Amino acid sequence: MKLIERTDYLDKLKNTIHTPDIKVITGIRRSGKSKLLEMFIGYLNKTIPDANIIHINYNLFQFSSIKHAEALNEYVEKQFAQTKENFLLIDEVQLCKDFEQAINSFHASEKYHIYITGSNAFLLSNDLATLFTGRTYSVEVFPFSFKEFLSYFADSDIQQAFDRFEMEGGMSGSYLYGSIEDKYNYLNEVFETLIVRDIQQKYRIRNDSLLDSLNDFLVDNISSEVSARSIANTLTSKGSKTDDKTVSSYIKYLCASYAYYKIRRYDIKGKRYLASQDKYYLADHSFKYSKHGTKNYDYGKVYENIVCIELLRRGYEVYTGVLYQKEIDFVAIKRNEKLYIQVSDNISSKETMERESSPLLSIKDAYPKLIIARTRHPKFQYEGIAIWDIALWLVNG
Repeated sequence: MKLIERTDYLDKLKNTIHTPDIKVITGIRRSGKSKLLEMFIGYLNKTIPDANIIHINYNLFQFSSIKHAEALNEYVEKQFAQTKENFLLIDEVQLCKDFEQAINSFHASEKYHIYITGSNAFLLSNDLATLFTGRTYSVEVFPFSFKEFLSYFADSDIQQAFDRFEMEGGMSGSYLYGSIEDKYNYLNEVFETLIVRDIQQKYRIRNDSLLDSLNDFLVDNISSEVSARSIANTLTSKGSKTDDKTVSSYIKYLCASYAYYKIRRYDIKGKRYLASQDKYYLADHSFKYSKHGTKNYDYGKVYENIVCIELLRRGYEVYTGVLYQKEIDFVAIKRNEKLYIQVSDNISSKETMERESSPLLSIKDAYPKLIIARTRHPKFQYEGIAIWDIALWLVNG
């Protein structure tokens, strides 16, 4: 498989080399966590002459004899080099029984730089404080961005490449398949594995059909405002009897495993978060097509999903905005920076442009305001609002 250097993630790992934290690489299945670790090892070999690299990949049979904490501890201690800088890197750490005991011991010894990856169901962000008594630093790996897609295919025609990206998405494992049908079969298998193997195994879910129905509902309703109660009522009306408490728990599991991202509502005028309906976005928009096909293609919702994940990838906190009963697709916040963003399929008509710009023009503060759409034109201004073509924003915005 062709590899590209994922510079942003690699830089994050480089910057943590001399920190005392346990570095945990998280993200949805098949997003490239293991390959990132391999790239990091290559960097260490080139730049730290006295590095002693202890790399354990539990996917490999050669490590099958050390799949419990005592054996892992013994193996690592034997590999330790007193006069060198020791780096311990473990892939799929959850395959080792009681791995947290060994990792905590390594961390307490202060002898190792520790980097681990693992199945999402066992390394959820909200579990890290419980699993590891010491400090942790998480690097969340997303599927390929559009910029990475361009790099992978060495494509210089941005607009033509985006036409492919909006259909194929950022799960690079699918790029090896020739036909779009085979790509979607691969993506569906990844997504089903994520749900069936990871979530059902960790949480011992017995009502498989309810989880499937909920997942189908969320896929169909990406970018739509929903609540646990409204979803429960909808599923019950269709024969899957449930309640809002169960739905809320299942959604929490799906989000914790990086299948979906929950976006809360933000009252722009009151500067407060709202506890009512939320929006959910897929980790990669291509999963929508792999599940339900492209027959009822909704460009607007797909573009929203792409923009949401890109904002998260760039390190923003993302909310959906409310102002005077008007909806703003995204409020993106990073330290002292704030962006107001509307996403649209087509703003070529005067009516559409006015509809999309009206909520933004109602905001009286001086933070940047953007409309991101499929214009196929260079960036321009409209009433102080920056109008971006989505492909160009993904590359340059």
